[in-house]
Amino acid sequence: MAVQEDARPVAVRSRLLGVDAARGIALLGMMSVHILPAMGDDGGATVSRLIASGRSSALFALLAGVGLALATGGRTPPRGRPLAAAGVGVALRALVIFLVGLCLGAFDSGVAVILAYYGVLFLLAIPFLGLGPRLLIPLGLVWAVGAPLLNHYWRIGEPLASYDSPSFESLEHPVDLLREVLVTGYYPVFPWLAYVLVGLGIGRLALSSTRVATALLAGGAALAVAAWVTSTMLLDNGGLEHLVTAGLGGHPASPFDFTAAVNNTSFYGTTPATSWWWLIVASPHSATPFDLLHTIGTGAAVLGLMLLLASRVRLLVWPLAAIGGMTFTLYTLHVVLLSGPIQGHDLSTYLVHVAIMFAVAMPWRAFIGRGPLEAVAASMGRAGRESVLSPSSRRQL
Repeated sequence: MAVQEDARPVAVRSRLLGVDAARGIALLGMMSVHILPAMGDDGGATVSRLIASGRSSALFALLAGVGLALATGGRTPPRGRPLAAAGVGVALRALVIFLVGLCLGAFDSGVAVILAYYGVLFLLAIPFLGLGPRLLIPLGLVWAVGAPLLNHYWRIGEPLASYDSPSFESLEHPVDLLREVLVTGYYPVFPWLAYVLVGLGIGRLALSSTRVATALLAGGAALAVAAWVTSTMLLDNGGLEHLVTAGLGGHPASPFDFTAAVNNTSFYGTTPATSWWWLIVASPHSATPFDLLHTIGTGAAVLGLMLLLASRVRLLVWPLAAIGGMTFTLYTLHVVLLSGPIQGHDLSTYLVHVAIMFAVAMPWRAFIGRGPLEAVAASMGRAGRESVLSPSSRRQL
């Protein structure tokens, strides 16, 4: 695997390294949210929570779209039979991710496991695999604005989510499971599809181009700032009073005195459905238009920065890329460790988890290449593609 990677053109290697480095940042950020305290001694949100909450998982989802694009033709969207083959391959990869997510949901880790949602996101992305960036990026941004409106409407009068991670036991209640995964859960797939659509579009760009990487960094930062500032202005000019009047309606958002820092308060996937005014917040894990646009922007900016660094200081980003090249495996390992062997909510526990990630990933990438769970998912995807492209299947058609 390492020999094959080194044989690729320099521009291609830098592109892949930058994407993987961004994935590494996403994983480390999610781990910090899982382990480090949310509140400091002064009662305010900690720096780690202010930086990573909501943004890390959004970056993870955005890069899912980028990865799908790179795996299905890169800058050239598939057409005809290759498009059908790509769809089958993605569906089988999604199944592997979904099943592993259900397994992890049974562990008492305290983590809101993202993988089951991630698998469904892959499935919903299949109809869009044949589109190019000029359609995908605007469509994703429009989705980020429109989907939260529909999602809010559907949740009015409906029961709150269970706030359990999906597991095999959840399959006993398929309707409830589908509602939580799509609409009310920690990572509601219906509005979150915006991340994958934009990521697909970004992945269809010339990511090895300095111009494209710079545009992602600058454009993403501008979008993130614009969304956050607009939300803050709306809150400061009467919006917050509407939220105080509407109340939480039983929603578990904390801190309960959210009037002091509403845009820094995690909402566990969706805002309360007590008022349409909730859609103006940009809070982490709120799946509002401002949250989605802000985190799409931060995700694009991080990817752009990593692409620029990968083309100039390869050795600096290589360790991050080693982690990012096997996030499926390492995320699973992280959840398992938190369920018993290495528990805790302090800096030392986080540093131990980080050290383990680097200790596993760096030699694995150097001497083996693809992570074990990544290899399983890739082999399933490859088998699916080949089943459609094989001569026997052509004759049958």
